[in-house]
Amino acid sequence: MTHRGSCLCGAVRYEVSGPMRPSVACHCTQCRKTSGHYWSATQADDAKLTIEGEDHLRWFRSSKTARRGFCSECGSSMFWQMDGEGKTSIGSGTLDLPTGLVTDRHIYVEDKGDYYEIPESERG
Repeated sequence: MTHRGSCLCGAVRYEVSGPMRPSVACHCTQCRKTSGHYWSATQADDAKLTIEGEDHLRWFRSSKTARRGFCSECGSSMFWQMDGEGKTSIGSGTLDLPTGLVTDRHIYVEDKGDYYEIPESERG
């Protein structure tokens, strides 16, 4: 199966050939700050990910061990990479529909915003 997606303006596009993991919703402070709410992402092996428009893709080192990719034109938050992992987390909302994905779990819920609730049964 092939999945495709893009940023809001279309300057950065990507294709994933092969399976992706279920989406994981992260509520940590960094993810909330970069997305404006929480960050929900799937993940794929780097070898299966092809990115077009890389001249519009900018990377921000958000910690000592990870970086975040965003479109320099429209600002869409698109990717997250842990150093040396060989995988890229891909913002689930950037995928073209239908995705065929489900949200598997919520993580770092202790850092979530105080303006919403997460049912105990969904916490990972």
